[in-house]
Amino acid sequence: MATTRRQFDKDVALDAAMKVFWRKGYASASLADLTKTMGINKPSMYSAFGNKEALFIKATQLYIDTIIEPTGQLLSLKELPLKERLRNYMMRALELQCDPNNMKGCYLAFCRSEVSTGEIPAQAENMLKEFDVIPPPAYINLFKDDPESIELGLDKKAYENAMAIFTILKGTASMARSGVDKANLEFCIDSVIAGIGLK
Repeated sequence: MATTRRQFDKDVALDAAMKVFWRKGYASASLADLTKTMGINKPSMYSAFGNKEALFIKATQLYIDTIIEPTGQLLSLKELPLKERLRNYMMRALELQCDPNNMKGCYLAFCRSEVSTGEIPAQAENMLKEFDVIPPPAYINLFKDDPESIELGLDKKAYENAMAIFTILKGTASMARSGVDKANLEFCIDSVIAGIGLK
C-alpha cells in the first residue's frame, strides 16, 4: 500500500530549528528537541536539511540573512548623519535583542561562546568565526572610510571605535538574554556614541 509523505514548510521548520539552537546552543540541542520543535521526524529532517551540523549551518545562515544583514544596511544610509546612522543601527540591534516575541540576545554571540568548548564541528565553527569577527570589519571600515568620520578624526581610532560599538552590543545582548528590558539598556548606546566623539 502506497504511503503519502507528510508535507511541511521548510522555511517554518528552519526558523524553528534556529530558535532551538538560539535557546540551547549547538551541543545541547538534541535531535529530539529539533525534530519536535520543527514538527517533523528524523528522516524528514535528514532529507530536507542534512545532519545536525548541516541544519545548524543553514539555521545560522537564516539568522544572518534575516537579522544581521538587514540591520547592517542601516549603517549605509549615506543621506543621514553618521551619528544618526550609528544610533539607528544600534537601537535596532537592541530592539531585536530585547524583542518579547522572539528569542532574547544574539544568536551568533550565544553560539560563538560554544566554540571554545570544542563541541561545535569544524565547518560550523568556521562559519561562526567568519560572521562574528571581533570587531566586525564593517564597523572598522565605517570609521575609516566615512567622510564625516574622517572630518571628525574618528578614522584615526577606527579599530578602537569599532571595538567600543561591538563590545556594547555584545554586552546588551547578554543583558537582554538575562531579562533586562530595552528601556534599561538604551542609555548604554547613547553613552558609547558620545564617548567616541559623536555628540
